[in-house]
Amino acid sequence: MSPAYFRRLAAVLATLSFAFAPFASASTSKTGQWKGYIGIDAMTGQTLVQENADVVTPPASMTKLMTYAVLYDKLQSGALTLGTQIQVTAADSKIGGTQVYLDPSESFTAEEMIYAMMIQSANDCSYALARASAGSVEAFVGLMNAKAKELGMTRTTFRSPHGLPPSSRNIAEGDLTTPRDFALLCRHLVLKTDVLKYTSAKERDFGPLRAKGPQHMINHNKLMGKVDGVDGLKTGYTKSAGYCLSATALRNNRRVIVVIMGAFGPQGKIDLGASRDRKTIELITSSFAALPAGSPAFVGTPWAAPVSPVSASPTEGTPGAPASSDEPMVKFNFGPKKK
Repeated sequence: MSPAYFRRLAAVLATLSFAFAPFASASTSKTGQWKGYIGIDAMTGQTLVQENADVVTPPASMTKLMTYAVLYDKLQSGALTLGTQIQVTAADSKIGGTQVYLDPSESFTAEEMIYAMMIQSANDCSYALARASAGSVEAFVGLMNAKAKELGMTRTTFRSPHGLPPSSRNIAEGDLTTPRDFALLCRHLVLKTDVLKYTSAKERDFGPLRAKGPQHMINHNKLMGKVDGVDGLKTGYTKSAGYCLSATALRNNRRVIVVIMGAFGPQGKIDLGASRDRKTIELITSSFAALPAGSPAFVGTPWAAPVSPVSASPTEGTPGAPASSDEPMVKFNFGPKKK
């Protein structure tokens, strides 16, 4: 039999393995459904709430949190600096999905691209940062998987620095993880890196010196500024992944991390993440309530407050994010309207 036959067979087996992963079916409620979630104490790592926390499913744009974890290691080693100028290539500009519309004639600092990756969920910046910092995207993805192994993420495989689905649209060939694994990553980030410097920024302009003018970015995490203590981390959405969110909140010197994956509205409705956000708020509340008395105060890496945005309002006509790459920017109603 030909090598092509065995490659096709391997792909089929991988798909079946994914399909029958533990707890692969969604849990449902009157307000929505989800594949799995977990809430942990960021300081101790203790699990506070969980349901189907070991389900294997795509993380979508939450993948960019691992991209940042690898970039932070590069920054710490001196292989990359925040001021490093990254020249855009044609490949960077063709990634698609949510982006800041990089052009091969442009170059930006690594720091500016990191802000775009975290606030705008810019796939083009994620790709450019990976390529420039490791020599190739393939080499960078190798570092992502090595980092996952280091952190004990045993059910995780990364295949991209951005979280977009593979060209084959075969779920088993894309990025895969679990809520429990991803909580390990988030805990590492809040304890050992300055990721909150970027994920806590509510809005910012990208490319203030661009000839065509800056692109105003608004954080996709709708809990920012709406839910007490929330200062990160990252949203995600693709059709195969559903709505995902890694969130963290600090209250009374205690920090919790909540990861929810594969969320949709009732009956699987595409609801722009509203059900996911409501469930996350509930999980943050229940996680804080489950913290043991006398649990240690949170102590993480110090970080500087985010820089104020360059301009106060978005430019009319700025293209929105396609629903296939991350949720478009919409307002979320956190309570009944006042009459």
